[in-house]
Amino acid sequence: MVSNACTSLSYCFHHLEADKTQSGRCWTDWFDRDDPSGNGDFETLGRLRSENPGKICANPIDIEARTLSGLSVSAAGDVIHKMDTTAGFVCRKRDQATRRCNDYRVRFSCHPPFCGGGVCWTKWYDRDNPSGTGDWELLTDLRNENPDEICENPLFIEAVTTDTMTPALDTGETFSIFNPTEGFVCRKKDQGDNTCRDYKVRFGCPCSDKSQEEC
Repeated sequence: MVSNACTSLSYCFHHLEADKTQSGRCWTDWFDRDDPSGNGDFETLGRLRSENPGKICANPIDIEARTLSGLSVSAAGDVIHKMDTTAGFVCRKRDQATRRCNDYRVRFSCHPPFCGGGVCWTKWYDRDNPSGTGDWELLTDLRNENPDEICENPLFIEAVTTDTMTPALDTGETFSIFNPTEGFVCRKKDQGDNTCRDYKVRFGCPCSDKSQEEC
């Protein structure tokens, strides 16, 4: 339960566990969203972010991949198509002499304050409704309409429906934008029924010392 002192602040403190390293960086959890039964093993950052909101920092500084049995990429011997902090990880069967890829899991290294023990969430924002082309909760618009309420570099974004608080990813709708640097967009033209539900969003920010103490 949030104390009364927290109600006057834009951000409220929530603890965020992280696997810390001696250098002060931290690693995310391991992610394994795909298996190599199709064209290969696709652990792309975009899909991982969509399926695991708030669990990967905005700007990862390193990536590690291992097979499910624990082998490093070099030890596994596969030819890797992509492995970087922008795209994520891709092993394609067609690049292998055996036409097979191992099954991999990946994790990302992040700078503080992602590692720093806390994330502070803004209030909920609902600037648009889906009566037009869709529901547009863009960060630039939200900042313009709510000056000084959203931190400069949000770490996370969360979106839920306004009526039932259903997480956006559980609605089955397709989102053209859903990240902490741009915000959230549901376009009617991307949906099978040509409609979007009404959403509200909030952003996870680095906690200031003040917000940590008071919240």
